[in-house]
Amino acid sequence: MSVRVLLPNAFQKHTNGAKEIQSSASNLPQLLDEIEVTFPDLKSHLRDETGNVRRFINFYVNEEDIRFLGNEKYAFQDGDEVLVIPSIAGGSWPDGPTRFAPNGHCSCCSYCGQEDCSCY
Repeated sequence: MSVRVLLPNAFQKHTNGAKEIQSSASNLPQLLDEIEVTFPDLKSHLRDETGNVRRFINFYVNEEDIRFLGNEKYAFQDGDEVLVIPSIAGGSWPDGPTRFAPNGHCSCCSYCGQEDCSCY
């Protein structure tokens, strides 16, 4: 079985430029483990300190939100296409603190793509 996994541009600096991978994972937990073994730098962007998927990381299977397919219980099918989508919220402001980012960086746990982000 093979699943095509599309990685967002924001993650490519941690994947040596890889935009997609092929996976033999049968479900989301196995896929996360496989991605983290292949690209260890992505672990802190995908999971929080307790090991749960970060709140602002979304997974879509064949353009359908995996949460509506059973989430971690969904069994991937041969040929599925999985998109990893980080919500874009916050970010780093070059002008320093704002009302949305008092410390000058995003204060949420989403992946903002900034190397000096204090979220992770």
